[in-house]
Amino acid sequence: MSRDAASSRLPRILLVRTSALGDIVHSLPVLAALRRRWPEAEIGWVVDEAFAPLLEGHELLDRLIPVPLRRWRRGGAGRAREIAGFLAALRRFRAGIALDLMGNHKGALLARLSGAGRRLGLGRADRREPSSALWLSETVAAAGVHAVERALAVAAPLGADPGAVDFAPGALACGRERVPPGDYLFLHPGAAWGNKRYPAERWGRVAERLGAALGLPVRVGAGPGERELADRVVAASGGRAVVHDAPSIPDLVGAVRGARLVLAGDTGAAHLARALDRPLVAVHGPTDPERHGPWRARDAAIWFRLPCSFCHQRMDEAKPCLLRIEPEQIAERALAQLGATAV
Repeated sequence: MSRDAASSRLPRILLVRTSALGDIVHSLPVLAALRRRWPEAEIGWVVDEAFAPLLEGHELLDRLIPVPLRRWRRGGAGRAREIAGFLAALRRFRAGIALDLMGNHKGALLARLSGAGRRLGLGRADRREPSSALWLSETVAAAGVHAVERALAVAAPLGADPGAVDFAPGALACGRERVPPGDYLFLHPGAAWGNKRYPAERWGRVAERLGAALGLPVRVGAGPGERELADRVVAASGGRAVVHDAPSIPDLVGAVRGARLVLAGDTGAAHLARALDRPLVAVHGPTDPERHGPWRARDAAIWFRLPCSFCHQRMDEAKPCLLRIEPEQIAERALAQLGATAV
């Protein structure tokens, strides 16, 4: 058989997970599992342009197909031309198999638009938008509870081992050149939901206690629109914290990659820390750590259970599920993660 004939028999697999940062990180083991099963396959990934830098240069990925979905929602001139260009790029990949790792209409429709004859995703009962299963050619029952397990279940019919979870941190090029010098803790106070954001003044007390116990600076990450939040954490830290500007995903990944320990809510920084194998404390409020917490690192998550806990409802401000967690508890958990003791 000729080389060209052999290559034509290899699958061309498209992963569809456009956002958000933590969800994309939770899908990285799918990429690693598929690459182990199909070393010579062509594997592509459709991702929102805002998160594309995370996957640029990834050693296990052959094609990155960015889509400006967030920008398109805002409208503006030239959108029709951009949509046509994206669809052309999607079809040029010539996917034979598409995996919808989102479980909604957006993910399933993108899989359908790819032209792939075989389109896999979770079944109706396991999808965020059950009727979106109509866009798929094949559905899969969810295996396990955690988001990582649920994503891997979609790849299982392709022969990917759902039990071999590997975030492949060595293959992730993003942020390598932006690791800040020095020994430090990294604290990321921002989050997309108001009720995921632990109060800044309390984070400041965590930073003060850890800085005193460890003699290390605490760098407080400030992403786009988060400078005022970071300033408030620093102001409450008793001089133990400084602002660390992280205007881009590579900046954030670099800060996480170089940290002695990462502190965050249920947000992208926490999931990056787990993927990069950094010690971590993730503070959970409205989301269930069994499903969205650090993968197989139960001691890295801290939460307070109430009758209404894990409502998964987006709200504008912190609720008792977060407010009942004291800064001293977070600091003590962080010290335990490092094998250190309080002073």
